[in-house]
Amino acid sequence: MTFDHNDIGRPNGNYFALPYESGEADIEIISVPWDVTTSYRSGTAQGPQAIIEASAQVDLFDFERENAWTIRIAGTKLDLADLNVVNRALAEKIIAHLEAGGKLDDKEIAEALSRVNRASETMNDLVYDAACKILNQNKFAAVVGGEHSTPFGLIKALAERNPAGMGILQIDAHADLRCAYEGFLWSHASIMYNVLHRTEGVEKLVQVAIRDLCDEEIQLAERCNKIVMFPDRMLKTAEFTGKTWHEQCTEIISNLPQNVYISFDIDGLSPSLCPGTGTPVPGGLSFPQAAYLIRQLAKSKKTIIGFDLNEVAPAPTGDWDANVGARMLFELCCSVSLNRGI
Repeated sequence: MTFDHNDIGRPNGNYFALPYESGEADIEIISVPWDVTTSYRSGTAQGPQAIIEASAQVDLFDFERENAWTIRIAGTKLDLADLNVVNRALAEKIIAHLEAGGKLDDKEIAEALSRVNRASETMNDLVYDAACKILNQNKFAAVVGGEHSTPFGLIKALAERNPAGMGILQIDAHADLRCAYEGFLWSHASIMYNVLHRTEGVEKLVQVAIRDLCDEEIQLAERCNKIVMFPDRMLKTAEFTGKTWHEQCTEIISNLPQNVYISFDIDGLSPSLCPGTGTPVPGGLSFPQAAYLIRQLAKSKKTIIGFDLNEVAPAPTGDWDANVGARMLFELCCSVSLNRGI
């Protein structure tokens, strides 16, 4: 197949309109269109497709990774549309019931909740199976969501393959340490709680740009020696008093073990960059700050073993969210290529 990386991007259903097919790629992206447990506003289920469409406009040049267009990136989309639609409707009913003062043990609500939790387990299993298939071929696996619950299956698969321990670098506005938020065992707000309590092998969780959390989460973070939190307020205070971002990145990375997984919630960025995301919060990182942190990790002696990019939701008009998401995905892929020699 003839492919001119200097020509216009011709949409072909693949990320960045690249010509590589699943099975021959170095980086295999699992697209997970899922927003069942989103607690504020939905739309992230459309994130993967929106990013694919926007990514065709990304110029495939990188200042550090020569011939970035030769990074063989492909992917597969999980067929979750019907399951997502049905269970999102149930979840909205449960959330409305709770907001009106209802209880989770009301019979009709309890039955609906059980269905949603089972559906989320199905999604987890599908992601896990897809991840294992990729990892068993010695390929690099990544997830593009969807809400932040979507990468659990990939993290589980990687934790099983790294019994000596792995770390997670989480860029996020939220700590995601809630236990069964709104009754949903696999809530987007519970992903890191579930990672810490339902997997083995995760020895360190380093959270960056956190700025919206509850007492329960901060108490868990304070008593769990696996968690190191760099709240957004602390990062900004350090910046305002003269500490460089390079120095802060060095400190962040120093807390991570040898093998590192990156979990990138787009709301870790300033909401000006992701206004359509499910739960936007003022503050956050700029695009260059986030990219610099990831590149510094890539250039360190640590090994990036996987990543996810989640919570991108296309706005009702325009494609700004998807555009930013596509460019952050390119940063992640180039960083992995530099780090892994792909």
